[in-house]
Amino acid sequence: QVQLVESGGGLVQAGGSLRLSCAASGRTFSSYSIGWFRQAPGKEREFVGTISRTGVVISTDSVKGRFTISRDNAKNTVYLQMNSLKPEDTAVYYCAASGSFWPGAFPQNYPDWGQGTQVTVSS
Repeated sequence: QVQLVESGGGLVQAGGSLRLSCAASGRTFSSYSIGWFRQAPGKEREFVGTISRTGVVISTDSVKGRFTISRDNAKNTVYLQMNSLKPEDTAVYYCAASGSFWPGAFPQNYPDWGQGTQVTVSS
């Protein structure tokens, strides 16, 4: 099991940038795949992207070219760099951990979740 804490959310104007961090506890962080999800009010949780233990990244089409996921295993942290933000990116953003090599886009494949951080993009 791993504990996750997200940070870096806030209010930003459309076109702006934010960098979210997902800090994890535990000495085996490098063995986990870390996913990012988001949930807007009244909507289901949506997959944003994931980074495998080896650094392979996939992301959903709506954020490609705008969002970048990276990890620093020495700091037990995964980052979500969000550029060219749009009002439709407004949501609570969650990171989640999976011991599977490739958990993909399915929330049920991620047993451990952070508490979420709010991102609000104004038009």
